[in-house]
Amino acid sequence: MSLSTINALSPLDGRYAGKLQSLRPIMSEQGYMHRRVQVEIAWFIALSDAKFAEFKPLSPGARTYLLGLVKNFSQADAIAIKEIEKTTNHDVKAVEYWIKSKFEARPELQAAGEFVHFACTSEDINNTSHALQLKSGREQVLLPALDKVIDKLRQMAHEHANEPMLSRTHGQTASPTTVGKEIANVVVRLSLAREKIAGVKLMAKMNGAVGNYNAHLSAWPDFDWEAFSRHVIETPEPLGLGLTFQPYSIQIEPHDYMAELFDAVTRTNTILIDLARDIWGYVSVGYFKQRLKEGEIGSSTMPHKVNPIDFENAEGNLGLANALLKHMSEKLPISRWQRDLTDSTVLRNMGVALGYAVLAYNSLNTGLNKLELNREALAEDLDNAWEVLAEPIQTVMRRYGVQGAYEKLKEVTRGKTVKAQDLHGLIRSLEIPEAEKVRLLALTPASYVGMAAELAKRV
Repeated sequence: MSLSTINALSPLDGRYAGKLQSLRPIMSEQGYMHRRVQVEIAWFIALSDAKFAEFKPLSPGARTYLLGLVKNFSQADAIAIKEIEKTTNHDVKAVEYWIKSKFEARPELQAAGEFVHFACTSEDINNTSHALQLKSGREQVLLPALDKVIDKLRQMAHEHANEPMLSRTHGQTASPTTVGKEIANVVVRLSLAREKIAGVKLMAKMNGAVGNYNAHLSAWPDFDWEAFSRHVIETPEPLGLGLTFQPYSIQIEPHDYMAELFDAVTRTNTILIDLARDIWGYVSVGYFKQRLKEGEIGSSTMPHKVNPIDFENAEGNLGLANALLKHMSEKLPISRWQRDLTDSTVLRNMGVALGYAVLAYNSLNTGLNKLELNREALAEDLDNAWEVLAEPIQTVMRRYGVQGAYEKLKEVTRGKTVKAQDLHGLIRSLEIPEAEKVRLLALTPASYVGMAAELAKRV
């Protein structure tokens, strides 16, 4: 059976393949190989600059050629490495051999061939490659997709800042708000969550088999290998890796930063699940309509339906992303003694976890762009909820020392259908200043929104 989108095991590479094109070159196995080549080349060039008598600095032409191997790395190159792996049965060694094969007909590089992967353990290459994958995945795909959602929500918060809406605490009618203010709440939460994702330092180590530079010092005992390793890791790309140096490790980088990053994405996704469910509910009660697209079908038997499928799709995929991200954040920081292999297979699913998150962000953005406010439905709900004005009336009564204010409003409103005239009759009977009566009589559910509009515009 030939592999295609129709027989792929994962819907990310099947049904949704076209929606994740930007993530695939970064988080796929090809992306992983690409970063391994980048790390090996960066280490090799840095060794040539270390002033070892046995490895002279590379010529400008050799450097350009080596950096070109990284810049122009292709699917054909990845396939070639996989062919080598069939013999080596070791993926990192296959990368080393592939690089050395590219030295053929280049005497300068052939002479220095043994300095490829010099003193490195496989995990020196792997952990740095994973960090580079996460760096590109976060900056080029994940955050831009999330930013589209945040930007759209901010636009909606401003656009609908003055649109009154009935609140529903515990599912029951409650003090009115505005549509914009409720969306602004989410913008603030997401903006803080985004900062957490963006702020995680991506760590990497290059310190040998158990983190002590054993092999390095056996070759050059008087060389400052720790400073050299830090230099390679923290020097910006392309000559370095542009990551944060991890000074202490066993054979593998501890993965604590990964747990921090994945937890930050999980928290962001939880906020978005909350949003998706709320929007779904608002569509259900008619506060939002969804713009129709020619040819789309909502139900195979009910022609009238326009289902909120984008929000449902997002909710489901956010749940899948979080299930994987939570497992990784709990599992990856744990390794038996100086190293076990349980992290390796789990790490190969980073792209799957981030893929479901990005897919969900895109679905949310699509859904949000289809929404149209149904002002008639909002106004009707407010006009049928005069009981919510019991709160301001009894608060003004308390201000002027009217005894039993809460109890009097409770008697008039609780469990009853409240009309404007019911409240107006009570207001006129109150022993409060006339100006306050006039103010309360002018109040409607739609105008009782406090600072909602101001807060929405300020976000």
